[in-house]
Amino acid sequence: MALQRMLSGDPSKSSKVYLAIGALSLVKAIAVRNDRERFRRELLDAGLFLGVGLVLRRFGKMKAQKRRELESQLPDWVADAVTSEAAAKGLQSVAKQQLRRRSEPEPEPSLRDRARNVLASL
Repeated sequence: MALQRMLSGDPSKSSKVYLAIGALSLVKAIAVRNDRERFRRELLDAGLFLGVGLVLRRFGKMKAQKRRELESQLPDWVADAVTSEAAAKGLQSVAKQQLRRRSEPEPEPSLRDRARNVLASL
């Protein structure tokens, strides 16, 4: 899994998934403890998943703390304006306009238009 994709979204939710997979791998390692090679593999997998889960949990806490710090530095009227319903609708309308402009390709000139352009340039 790409690191950027792992860190995007809500890392605290992702950390719970990794911790759960790590716990299951640990239980599986205990279940196959008689087979030395499989036990090592499952224990390694469990350690990796638990490690990634703990790192993601710490990253999520750090991200939330930074967000709170940034929000506390903003004046109240800016925070209200950014989170208001009108700002969201305005942003949506601007985004829709930009998408329409990109999705509508320029029409290619017809043969008649090209011929006129050639004759006009002579």
